[in-house]
Amino acid sequence: MRKPVIEFTNFSFHYRTQSAPTLSGINLIIYEGEKILIIGPSGSGKSTLGHCINGLVPFFYPGEISGSLKIFGKETKKESIFKLSSMVGTVLQDPDAQFIGLTAAEDIAFKLENQCVPQEELFESVNRVADLVDMTGHLDSTPQDLSGGQKQRITLAGSMIDNVNILLFDEPLANLDPATGKMAIELIDRIHKQTGKTTIIIEHRLEDVLHGEVDRIVIIDEGCILANLTPNELLSSNLLIDTGIREPLYLTALRYAGCTITPMLKPKSLKTLNIEVNKTKLHAWYESVGYAEKKQKNDVLLELKNIHFGYSKTKEIIKDVSFKINKGELLSLIGKNGAGKSTLAKLICGFYLPTAGEILYEGENLIEQSIKERGDHIGFVLQNPNQMISQNFIFDEVALGLKFRGVADKDIKDKVFHALKICGLYELRNWPISALSFGQKKRVTIASVLVLLILLDEPTAGQDYKHYNEIMEFLWNLNQQGITIIMITHDMHLMLEYTNRAIVISEGQKIREDEPANILADEDVIRLANLKETSLYQLAKKADFFDQRDFVKRFIHFDRRTRQL
Repeated sequence: MRKPVIEFTNFSFHYRTQSAPTLSGINLIIYEGEKILIIGPSGSGKSTLGHCINGLVPFFYPGEISGSLKIFGKETKKESIFKLSSMVGTVLQDPDAQFIGLTAAEDIAFKLENQCVPQEELFESVNRVADLVDMTGHLDSTPQDLSGGQKQRITLAGSMIDNVNILLFDEPLANLDPATGKMAIELIDRIHKQTGKTTIIIEHRLEDVLHGEVDRIVIIDEGCILANLTPNELLSSNLLIDTGIREPLYLTALRYAGCTITPMLKPKSLKTLNIEVNKTKLHAWYESVGYAEKKQKNDVLLELKNIHFGYSKTKEIIKDVSFKINKGELLSLIGKNGAGKSTLAKLICGFYLPTAGEILYEGENLIEQSIKERGDHIGFVLQNPNQMISQNFIFDEVALGLKFRGVADKDIKDKVFHALKICGLYELRNWPISALSFGQKKRVTIASVLVLLILLDEPTAGQDYKHYNEIMEFLWNLNQQGITIIMITHDMHLMLEYTNRAIVISEGQKIREDEPANILADEDVIRLANLKETSLYQLAKKADFFDQRDFVKRFIHFDRRTRQL
């Protein structure tokens, strides 16, 4: 008989600062050794559910609890957060927010040091968990020496050091490149199989998590449990579509082809999917879908010529990078964590100066221009809009940059209104920023830097499917009005769906510049840049399509046209 380890019974939680409960009437049992995935739209309450399990609610985030939540039979509201941390180990989406030690070994050992564990036992425990996460060779490394994926492994080791029985991962893939995300899921899978620990993953990226094994998927929507099903059961239903969660792309392709998805097809992954019964329908659909190649734009707006840069004289970060950006392009800048993508963006904006090479804007060298002067042509939008916003009201935020540029007061109002109209915010011009959604805040930051060339760092990271579409359709429409956009992204489908060209950076060098579909068909580039094939490409292989790249292009074209109807 399975042993319950987490039991929600008619559980509700109401933050003190909210007008309505975030969680309502939750009934959920998680059993010993299970691996559970919790998904839901942004604001659905899934992260709050995780905070209830690890004790952040109510001990860090105060509010009113009703009902019962028991972990190993103990009522959590009667326990301390210290006691709960000895039962539940948490790995956050941002490993930097959890890194405490000056070295990896110190960070792993932190819990045991606070418990005054003898040194010999402490060393033994650190080596044991470091081996479990394949980080034995990095124990002396400092945080700045580690990649995002390595930091995550160290954080995981620190969470397991005192032998917790429950592991909770809060959006572990949010900041990882495609290949590192895949390795993270494989690591979680391996740890689960080796240790038998109850494992809970909260994540937007459903398809990526299903690269590993999952026992059940729980959908949270508007603070309630909408579904609690096995992967095969859930993927055979319309619940994901109805809730606004992106289903795996290979299933979308099968649905477009008129295939009926049932649990018997084992749709939880491409590895298990029975494609044989649907090959004929898939090939017939492919033949019926047209595809028109988009015309390339050839008027050069920005050019990098032989750019070199290093934070110190002894270590070069950017190595002889050259490329051109054409007017009106929507282009992706891709590569693994730490490849140099963000550094290139900062060089273009003037935050850093290259040690060699030229940056030309409409043929004029920008090297002598200040950040302020470049801001008249080039805007940079951070991943998190809250890090850019400094004013209380929309109008004031968009007007701020114009004031700094010395625009006359009589002209500011017209320019602000023009930017707000382009960004679809004119009707909200007098609103306080605190009343806006994340996506609307993103629009405000873009409106405040609305120039001919905009660089965006991970525009859709951490967004559910609804907000992903909202942001990307906004950027697409902005691009159609002549704004040139460069996106730094780890989202391979975003790259395929919205951009005509991608530049791949690896170890500070440009290794490929091509159409996205061609890049994701190049195994060497995929390996060097930590990319991965999309499931569409893998589906085309499994269904014996001769030209897998053309299958992907036709799907992208059809999918976009269908969603716009």
